[in-house]
Amino acid sequence: MGMSNLGLPGEPQAITVASSRWASHLPPGAWPDAFALSGQVWRADVFALAQRWRSGEVTSVQFAAGVLAWGYGVRGYGPHRTNRILRHDLAADHLDTALAGLRAELVPLATLLDCYEQLRSTAKLKGLGPAFFTKILYFAGYRRGHGGPQPLILDSVVAARLPPEAGAAPRFTSGWWTSTWRDYLLWAAEQADRTEYGGEPDHVEMDLFCGTWRPAG
Repeated sequence: MGMSNLGLPGEPQAITVASSRWASHLPPGAWPDAFALSGQVWRADVFALAQRWRSGEVTSVQFAAGVLAWGYGVRGYGPHRTNRILRHDLAADHLDTALAGLRAELVPLATLLDCYEQLRSTAKLKGLGPAFFTKILYFAGYRRGHGGPQPLILDSVVAARLPPEAGAAPRFTSGWWTSTWRDYLLWAAEQADRTEYGGEPDHVEMDLFCGTWRPAG
């Protein structure tokens, strides 16, 4: 889809994505049609792509390609690394299997954790670690307006800024256990009850990433 012209609460800016460059570097058919045509992608645009995935309009591989393009942004190595992930013979099967539970209207925490565990074990794809597969889980499974634990991005920047009460994530820069992600999601859900977050845990994640999160009080 094109640019939404409106960021989510806490979203600092759109991400630059050169769609033609990405499409030319990925396996045939891996790039989602009509995505990032403006060259500027907001989270809302990726959520729109996720909706197309849930409706069967785009494949899991195409959805993952769009998410990873947003995640890598202007980094020159992004298309190359994404190509190495998605050209794997089992990429489609592993993504379909791991993400299947996220097509539901509402996604319970147990399902989120199962999807995470699959992507780090039975459905693991070489080169796709938690810092990027949590981006896929976030866009596939987040249900805005429903509160409670929601799938959130966990990368080295976010992890380093989490307080001790959010669990063990700050002790590591990658490879977080499923239980570590769970503790982070539960903590963020509690933080989302603060007035400034309006019940949306991803606003907490964005503040962490931007370095603007502060303890209550």
